[in-house]
Amino acid sequence: MKVRRVAAFLLAGILLACCCAGCSDTAKKEETPTTITVWHVYGGQTDSPLNDLIDAFNQTVGKEQRINVQVTSVSNTNTIHELVLAAANGEPGASELPDLFISYPKTVMALPDDSILVDYRDYFSQEELSAFLPAFLEEGTVNDRLVVLPVAKSTEIMFINQTIFDRFSQATGVTIEDLDTWEGLYRAAEIYADWTDDQTPDIPGDAKSMFVHDYYFNYFQVGAQSLGEDFFRGDVLAFGPAFQTAWEPLARAALQGGVWLKGGYATESIRTGDSIVSVASSASILYYSDVVTYPDNTSEDITIISRPCPVFENGEKLVMQRGAGFCTVRSTPERERAAVTFLKWLTEPEHNVEFVTRTGYMPVTHAAFETELPKAIEGLESAKYASLYQAYLNTQQNYKFYVPPQLESYLSLETTLEDHVRAQLALGRRDYLEAGETGLEQISADRLQSFREIMER
Repeated sequence: MKVRRVAAFLLAGILLACCCAGCSDTAKKEETPTTITVWHVYGGQTDSPLNDLIDAFNQTVGKEQRINVQVTSVSNTNTIHELVLAAANGEPGASELPDLFISYPKTVMALPDDSILVDYRDYFSQEELSAFLPAFLEEGTVNDRLVVLPVAKSTEIMFINQTIFDRFSQATGVTIEDLDTWEGLYRAAEIYADWTDDQTPDIPGDAKSMFVHDYYFNYFQVGAQSLGEDFFRGDVLAFGPAFQTAWEPLARAALQGGVWLKGGYATESIRTGDSIVSVASSASILYYSDVVTYPDNTSEDITIISRPCPVFENGEKLVMQRGAGFCTVRSTPERERAAVTFLKWLTEPEHNVEFVTRTGYMPVTHAAFETELPKAIEGLESAKYASLYQAYLNTQQNYKFYVPPQLESYLSLETTLEDHVRAQLALGRRDYLEAGETGLEQISADRLQSFREIMER
């Protein structure tokens, strides 16, 4: 009997010890956060607006839900593109894929198998997705799966050196409102070329360019679409009547010297005073200087203002969307849920506007545009950034965002067109200087024909 009591006592002790061990293991498991890794492009490794927001998430929602977001790389989209493909293809020495990485759809399309990415429709309800601007979600949908979630977008914006433009306006009567259409902008560029040329009568043919465009590929594809014509025919480009409508005013202004045709980014010619109006990515505002330095090393303080991208007089108000989004790599349910929890937090209107106003981007939801962005504009100390965000608001209220087609040939078509548009217009400018005003229309037509022949080979 005594032996039985001792045995029972020992058994109870063993069971109690096991339970305690189990409780200890459970408690330890509950205390250990789910850590997810991130590759992004917003700022530097140690000085990044997104890193600051990630810290805020980790200290609040992350702490409550035992989620820890860890930034393992801050780079650029091209580098991340290469690293992701190397990892996905199992290349020797490739880094392990993070839980979250910044991506354009082109990266997803280049993956050997895009099923390694989460379809956000599995984690977002229809009501939650309806909060986003539809065109932003459409761009992130590849093979009928939402795999690139927008968190910060950019678009094309018109930047104006108001200081010099005001002098030009006072002398010629051209107004900033004249630049709201492509036709008006190019007419203004022609007048600007004559105005600058007249200032040095002893040096003929030294007209300055008023306008520079960063991406003619965007100009033509969005322009054609806004005029009711598809710019793409399968994997090739279509040069129909809408293309000609877009070509003619551009060519007239370029041949007369009103359009900057050299390579480089728009910010460069604005910085040197070689042009005073540009259409470029809104994110490029970071590189627009408040000082113009002229070739003779004199300089001038200037004011840069922003306006929505011009449209064609008879066209729809359509504008390019730009900016990458986040992809989530399939892993475990816990890590996937943790990644999505963070993304939902980051795209909440208040957090999203705080993020984008520190990086020069647009928010991604209706509520962020309608409620939080106007309040943020009032609090901006920089007039340049306040002007940009007001242009964002006007764009979101009055324009539709264009969704580029997902074509394997898209990038090669873009590169080829950019090179040859500039080359043909530069040749036309040379011919015009030799032939004079009477040859303008014929030179424009000849350059258009040459361009088409090159592109259709």
